[in-house]
Amino acid sequence: MRGFLLYFACVLVLLPGPSWAYRDYFTTDQKAQLAKVQTVLVDAIALTDKGAVDAGPVVEVVSRRLGELGYTMVQDRGKPHDAVFKVKCEQRKTWEGTTAAGGDADLPDAPSRLWKGPACQLTYLLGELKVKWQREVRTDFEDAVTAAQSAQAGEPGAYAMGKLQERLEKYEFPLLLTAEWGQPDRLLKLLDSTETSQTRKVKIISLLGEMQADEALPRLKQALQDRDLAKQALTAMGNLGREGIPLLVEIMNTSPDLEVQAAAAKGLGQLGGLHGDASVVPPLLAKLNDPKTDWSVLTEVAWALGKIPDKRSIQPLYDLDKKLQAMRDPENIQLKKLKEAVFWSVKQCDTWDQYS
Repeated sequence: MRGFLLYFACVLVLLPGPSWAYRDYFTTDQKAQLAKVQTVLVDAIALTDKGAVDAGPVVEVVSRRLGELGYTMVQDRGKPHDAVFKVKCEQRKTWEGTTAAGGDADLPDAPSRLWKGPACQLTYLLGELKVKWQREVRTDFEDAVTAAQSAQAGEPGAYAMGKLQERLEKYEFPLLLTAEWGQPDRLLKLLDSTETSQTRKVKIISLLGEMQADEALPRLKQALQDRDLAKQALTAMGNLGREGIPLLVEIMNTSPDLEVQAAAAKGLGQLGGLHGDASVVPPLLAKLNDPKTDWSVLTEVAWALGKIPDKRSIQPLYDLDKKLQAMRDPENIQLKKLKEAVFWSVKQCDTWDQYS
């Protein structure tokens, strides 16, 4: 039983984060199809309490925003297309039963079975295949009638559709869809655009990391020069190839910014765990044993060591744990976080050593 629990814990530690672009249920041919998607048919419907209304404004928003990523948009089913992007907007969301737990179902923008107010469901088709990818945007209000009356906006259905269009203007479904289709080149082009906002660049960098797009590494290195993007770039690099390890070590040891140091340590833990590469352990231990290391950085170093269980880490972590347990300061939140990280990593490394 203990062996099974150990195996399960190790799987949790070593598995990479979610990757929209390479889902297991796609065949090799389907992945190749997704990577080549260029022409997209937009299929939209808008429903109010009075029935179907013109979905043209929804189609316009969706087409324009996907066009920002370089896709060719069509609305005529008779024209050739590589995929169908479906949008269903409703004044009152139709209950479709319970959703599965885990994966996309637990994301903040996943369809909510509890929500009964205005919502747009976003899905897509690859040929005749209805893919499990599904997102939902919702208004800030659940009752369109009451909301329209409060805003003195007239017809509730039109008011709800207008607010849903506003949400579609802001929601980053084009980036999520591009990542899902495994097309990092489109994201990199948008990242380089001078018209792309910093907030959007942060989202793009995060997605590139989750996609494990190794071709993004040179651009992520450039992003390190931008203080506003450096932390996100380092986190993204933690999901890429081993060639990023020397750079992360250098940044962890030389950056004057503590947040950047901590992000680099976190990235080393991710890379080491993802690739089973114990070469990250010595530099992390050196940082752990450096008395000048700030507690915020030390916390990420401790977490990182737990992701690459190694017997060399056991004694240093035990020594630090003993030192920390002697410190009694319940009001010190950073100390509490550091204790939690060290305790967890001690258990990971010590148990791993017993069974390895």
